[in-house]
Amino acid sequence: MTALRPPLRIAVDTGGTFTDCVWMERGRVRMLKVFSTPADPSLAIAEAVAKIAGREPILLLHGTTVGTNTLLQRKGARAALVTTAGFEDAIEIGRQARPRLYDLFFDRIPPLVDRHLRFGVNERVASDGAILESPSTGELAQLRERISAGKAEAIAVSLLFSFANPQHEQAVADAVRPLGLPISVSHEILPEFREYERTSTVVVNACLQPVMQRYLETLSERLHRQTGSAGSRLFVMQSSGGITPIATAAREPVRTVLSGPAGGLVGASAVAKRSGIDRIISFDMGGTSTDVALIDREIQAGTQSEIAGVPIGVPMLDIHTVGAGGGSLARFDAAGALRVGPESAGADPGPICYGRGTLPTVTDANLLLGRMQRSRFLGGEFVLDLERTRSVVREWLANQRSTLSLEQFAAGVIRVVNATMERAIRVVSIERGHDPRDFTLVAFGGAGAMHACELALGLGIPRVLVPALPGALSALGILASEVVKDYSRTVLWRTSDKLPVSDLEREFRRLQALAARDIRAEGWSGKARHERRVDLRYFGQGYEISLPLESNLLRNFHAAHEKRYGYSHGKRDVEIVTLRLRAILPSPGGKWSPGAVQKAQERPPAQLRAWKVERQSVSFGGTRGPTPIYDRDQLPAGKIVSGPAIITEYSATTVVPPKFRFHADRAGNLLIDVPR
Repeated sequence: MTALRPPLRIAVDTGGTFTDCVWMERGRVRMLKVFSTPADPSLAIAEAVAKIAGREPILLLHGTTVGTNTLLQRKGARAALVTTAGFEDAIEIGRQARPRLYDLFFDRIPPLVDRHLRFGVNERVASDGAILESPSTGELAQLRERISAGKAEAIAVSLLFSFANPQHEQAVADAVRPLGLPISVSHEILPEFREYERTSTVVVNACLQPVMQRYLETLSERLHRQTGSAGSRLFVMQSSGGITPIATAAREPVRTVLSGPAGGLVGASAVAKRSGIDRIISFDMGGTSTDVALIDREIQAGTQSEIAGVPIGVPMLDIHTVGAGGGSLARFDAAGALRVGPESAGADPGPICYGRGTLPTVTDANLLLGRMQRSRFLGGEFVLDLERTRSVVREWLANQRSTLSLEQFAAGVIRVVNATMERAIRVVSIERGHDPRDFTLVAFGGAGAMHACELALGLGIPRVLVPALPGALSALGILASEVVKDYSRTVLWRTSDKLPVSDLEREFRRLQALAARDIRAEGWSGKARHERRVDLRYFGQGYEISLPLESNLLRNFHAAHEKRYGYSHGKRDVEIVTLRLRAILPSPGGKWSPGAVQKAQERPPAQLRAWKVERQSVSFGGTRGPTPIYDRDQLPAGKIVSGPAIITEYSATTVVPPKFRFHADRAGNLLIDVPR
């Protein structure tokens, strides 16, 4: 009997301009880029799967921007909020902190739930879980009728102290379940204190639930029709850096709002470690936005994030995003100053050089400066229209009554967008006490390697690393990601000099039992490894420090507080606030090998260029000159080359300015030394 072939494992990252796919073939990583379809991202994915796998069963690992875009555009479902009576407006009042302290005309971002869809229930649970007042059956029936009359499309339930006793939340959920609407319950999604952040998180989940369910159902149906096999399976990347099954992602979409960028961070860390580098600043510049993050030896997920002004309390990798990408539109403001972004041309119509766009973008500026090679884009599969770009930009400048030449305008666009991205890198490094000179800038995304060297020079970063397949590193990170389940519980225990070891063990075993139950329900096999962390603070403080659970936890906390804040109180009581458990299983289908990316062949052998160096006119610092154009596939490992240079490959272009030196190492990464 012939053994059944395992499903082909494909990782997909949907971006604003391109949808990137990577998969393993004969021990090597392969990739494909197709134009995204913003109106329905599943169309581009189905097109890519058809080219890659035909009708073979697949295992699809998906990084999606559906949740992110829905939240940014505030196009989520019409949600109702059920909370403790008297706290209906907590989600609107928020915290006293003002985003802009001295802006007298600043308007707060409106809550995601309208006032008439916020419902209070007469119930009360004490902080220790004791029930003080229970809702009546009649009140719950009336609540169901009021929600139905409000024409809600989803329901969020967040009652005070439900993390200590979820009985009332369960009663409310049972009462409204006959409405047939998606229900998000806080003790299931975020059983932690701080009612504002917990409620906000549950509301985000409720608003995203119908949207994500529709999208994932549509994608699943397309894939099953495409592959003609029920053996195909779909997993979604979480914001915490691990994958989860489609059913869990549809039920808790709040955990996917940074899905794609999280894959990039996982991939950046993995490829940098293969070159012996563990302190990096990741720089992912795509078509619509740029995502930056700092990794000091290990990736850490934060527990308090904010997306589009809305607090989210589930674990997320610490990623800072700005509206600057290859498709970012250039314009002149009312004062005549040049601006770039955050508006983007996206995939439709796209930059001018793609053939349909009519407004200048960062990509067009790079082409006008000679930094992109018109005949080498996507390995020559798509030829950029240089003449159209010159003509349309020249006409646009005339309509703007600008006296800038094409070269001056293009150089200005690059300087402006670089300034935006430099500020973003400062946020995750200098503003958080890290010296960027101690880190390596890992540049990826379709446009990252074109701007990385100039950013590194401006920030004093000594080295740039451009990984293999830079335009698809987020998808590559998704391909390598493990299955991750996160659990937490607020306990608020006060201690002086000894850990409550037995209490900690009891609560963590409860969390591990929850993890084991969910892992079985999702059909996983194998034994999970567990990571235990504890959030601590000095008694009376308002914020915590999260640390791994070890026997010397209290001593580690004092040291961590000293490092972060410059002081510690060794004799002051410590409060154990929240316990956190992460259950981790190996990625389904295994991982790519260290040598796979190094040997990755992005084009068929017949399309590889013979080893030769072409020269083209490229502008650096306002001066044009003949510049060598290298094919990255042909760069021998270890050979040190001096800039200026343009290095082309299927998924990206790397721009190396004059006086920079670069070489390809044996891990398949391109290392660029920045002149001091």
